[in-house]
Amino acid sequence: MAENIRTRNQILLVATLAAFLTPFMGSAINLAIPAIGRELNGNAIMLNWIVTSFLLVSAAFLLPFGRLADMRGRKRIFVGGLGLFAVASLMCGISNSLVLLLVSRIFQGLGATMMFSTGMALVTAAFPPQERGKVLGLNAAAVYVGLSAGPVLGGFLTHYLGWRSIFWMVAVLALAVIAASIRWLPEDRLA
Repeated sequence: MAENIRTRNQILLVATLAAFLTPFMGSAINLAIPAIGRELNGNAIMLNWIVTSFLLVSAAFLLPFGRLADMRGRKRIFVGGLGLFAVASLMCGISNSLVLLLVSRIFQGLGATMMFSTGMALVTAAFPPQERGKVLGLNAAAVYVGLSAGPVLGGFLTHYLGWRSIFWMVAVLALAVIAASIRWLPEDRLA
């Protein structure tokens, strides 16, 4: 029984950390846009696409990745999404042109969608119905903490370490969540 509770709490922790990353990235980058524009010579339209591409891809692929996770395994899609998100974040951090940054942001949005579409499903499958309200509330709270912390921490990082530090920090956090996911998430039992 104690092992079952521990496993469920590990699943909750992994899903909650992943739920923090996506909105944090989305809100942190908004304050870095002027610095990105100055360094990469961006016009307003291209800089707007740096923000919008992430959101557009996330919205467009949420349902398809949720369905794919049901067919191929939630853990596989979740960890794959984290991996894509981490690599794309690193690519954003080393981008030397707006085009490369835009393409990297598109892939970052795909990775975010893969983990966001499966995170709540992992939590829901792990907890009994009478506990789901509490754990889904904790997961939703992580989303709002990410949204709130993004401008503050993103502004701090941009001011003191440069806009690239936002992407590097997110990549390191994503790699830590990947390691925890591989170790703690149970394998899916597909029919």
